[in-house]
Amino acid sequence: MPARQKTSRSRTPPAGLAARELVVRLVSGVLIDRRPLEHVLAEAFAAPRFSGLEPRDRALARAVAATTLRRQGELEHVLGAFLERPLPRDQGRLWPILLAGAAQLVCLDMPPHAVVDLAVETTRRDRGAHRFAKLVNAVLRRVGERGRELLAAQDRVRLNIPGFLWQSWSAAYGPDTARRIAEASLREAPLDISVKSDAAGWAERLGGVVLPTGSIRLAPHGRIEDLAGYAEGAWWVQDAAAALVARIAGDVANRSVADLCAAPGGKTAALAAAGGHVTAVDRSAPRLDRLRRNLERLSLEAEVVAADVASWSPGRTFDVVVLDAPCTATGTIRRHPDILRLKGPEDVARMAELQASMLAHAASLVGPGGLLVYSTCSLQPEEGEHRIEAFLAAHPDFQRLPIDAAEFGGESAWIGANGDLRTQPFYLAQEPAELSGIDGFYVARLRRGP
Repeated sequence: MPARQKTSRSRTPPAGLAARELVVRLVSGVLIDRRPLEHVLAEAFAAPRFSGLEPRDRALARAVAATTLRRQGELEHVLGAFLERPLPRDQGRLWPILLAGAAQLVCLDMPPHAVVDLAVETTRRDRGAHRFAKLVNAVLRRVGERGRELLAAQDRVRLNIPGFLWQSWSAAYGPDTARRIAEASLREAPLDISVKSDAAGWAERLGGVVLPTGSIRLAPHGRIEDLAGYAEGAWWVQDAAAALVARIAGDVANRSVADLCAAPGGKTAALAAAGGHVTAVDRSAPRLDRLRRNLERLSLEAEVVAADVASWSPGRTFDVVVLDAPCTATGTIRRHPDILRLKGPEDVARMAELQASMLAHAASLVGPGGLLVYSTCSLQPEEGEHRIEAFLAAHPDFQRLPIDAAEFGGESAWIGANGDLRTQPFYLAQEPAELSGIDGFYVARLRRGP
């Protein structure tokens, strides 16, 4: 008899595996490699393994990864109940696999059988974690059976919010407000856009609502690039709080404006659309490329300069200088849950020092009688109120120009006794609740003496 030919034992990967492997790569990139989620996302989407994924699979992977990072404290509590001993250090991506699997089971209500099977297959394919496939199977099956029950009596806020943030917010705003900040920060943000004109018309066309501040709010759905008005440059994506910075700069028509730390360009677009002669400055070449593309799509003009804002010397002054300073971004946790896992108190101190230096330099760019608008998307007073108090003490030629909520359709509660703007993530309550919230921003407006 003829010899029997050997058959290949290779098999087709199960449906959904690539998306789950992408989830693990994203979560690992944040928790193990300590990199921002958006950076890991961009790199992963460019990799051959994931570049061909369907948009819905990309969206699924991002949603699962974001949920895992947002609710990591809860997930660790659940997993800890079913792990009999600590995991070894040499575990590959085992912990991200378990966290992501638990997130799908107890947070996203995905089918347990599929979640467990895909997690086990992902483990088998991981060079460092493959020997733990049976453990993953056993633990996640128990999570699927009892995970929600274990969470029912837990304090979700205290499990998920790092201690330093909870203590900081409690000290600055009181425990009750700190809890409201935390609860709002743990909800996913809706999509806000700024329009060049006809907000009511575009809201109707896009199925959104016009907020009191003038932004349009949409429930997240599908690719932004596929929405009406994107290709023709009718609008740009910008949180409602970030959109207030340009509004607070006042009437900039025919005035010279320096937008410092400008990329990716939301403020530049708003200032240019309002008629300002804008010089947009940022040190990041890739982010400036994105800014240029946005301006081109929007048919708006600005001078774009690649330079370090802390030392940029254009040899002239400006009527208005806007400094949206680098910060810990703790006001944007709704959109960037990786901040919960990447930031610490040392980052607040480091950012405050950088902001002080940038503010001092930005002041030298303001002409006599001109405005300096300082903003951060941080909830930490060290990066907001404390910075401005220290700046004014060292620069007596500047004075606060108090902000009035009526200037931008806001509420009086948003303005502090000092006249500065401070938005909290629980502001802008809407129906349904999924459309509520706003990034936590601080904005101060200062005028230089003649």
